[in-house]
Amino acid sequence: MERIYVGSVNPKPILIVDDDAINRAILRKIFSEFYAVEEAVNGCEGVEKLRTPGREYGAVLLDVMMPGMTGIEVVRWMQENGMLEKIPVFLITSETGEGVIREAYELGVMDVIRKPVISFVVLRRVKSIIELFDARRHLSNVVEDQNAELLRQAKKIIELNQGMIEALATAIEFRNEESGGHVQRICGITRVMLENTDFGDGLSKDEVENIALASIMHDVGKITIPDAVLTKPGKLTPEEYEIMKSHTTKGVNILESIPQLRESGIYDYACDIARHHHERWDGRGYPDGLAGEEISPWAQVVALADVYDALSCRRVYKPPFPRERVRRMIRSGECGVFNPHLLESFFAVEDRLYGFYENLLETKGA
Repeated sequence: MERIYVGSVNPKPILIVDDDAINRAILRKIFSEFYAVEEAVNGCEGVEKLRTPGREYGAVLLDVMMPGMTGIEVVRWMQENGMLEKIPVFLITSETGEGVIREAYELGVMDVIRKPVISFVVLRRVKSIIELFDARRHLSNVVEDQNAELLRQAKKIIELNQGMIEALATAIEFRNEESGGHVQRICGITRVMLENTDFGDGLSKDEVENIALASIMHDVGKITIPDAVLTKPGKLTPEEYEIMKSHTTKGVNILESIPQLRESGIYDYACDIARHHHERWDGRGYPDGLAGEEISPWAQVVALADVYDALSCRRVYKPPFPRERVRRMIRSGECGVFNPHLLESFFAVEDRLYGFYENLLETKGA
């Protein structure tokens, strides 16, 4: 007779675990027309079959009273190994005690079927549960596929948004006639500082990544600064300096005008960094004159990264300075007062940070 598959195109076999050969024969006769059937003569053999790599079952039918390892003990083992969520288990028993039945259901058994079994009843009950598990498994796979596709789409959107952010920041950088790579170095320095020193303690991996990406937008407000001020090779007049300082607040205005950015994890960090990366630990920075811990840790890190990069690279108003001079100027406070804890963290990883500049410096020891 041609086997009729139920529930799935190629159903998994059923495992019958019973120490009574007659009971196994009865159950095999009931199910063999619809499913492949495997047998185990006791609980220990049943567990060995269940733990065999690559072997999967559509259902397990268990006798309760068996020598060596009872059906309840097999169920406990399956529960401990996370199998009951994947394989429906049925107890086939002549036990009438309420305690056994209650424990079986509490452990996760799908049904308890009394002996002597009625063939069409046990077939319908077992078959219905197998079909339910197959449907649930299929739905779970569909949901996983959909989630994976959504994650792929979200990743593309994130990459697109990041690319747009980097393109805008790079356009500002080139307009400022800088040497190129400024925003990437600021991003890299920020990430290294927060990942490799205790100044980043308490921040998750995602938070560090969002802060590093937000740092790219620190100078976005410079797009509003006139060329005569932005690219002036000499010292700025007091009036020009006030115009230059406005890039902090104007940067926030620009960020606030991008609706898509508001929904991003970087938005709050980007606004804070754009506004406050020129604040100073002693309160003598701008635009708000914040001091000490009033300045967020990420704004402090980007402020120091910005100074380190400016000193290490050519600008329209200066050549690149040698490494030791850069270190000395930062340590002495010649370029602004920084959090002592931040400086300690900075110098702990400065050897690594200097790697961003080894191929850029045009003079050595000058």
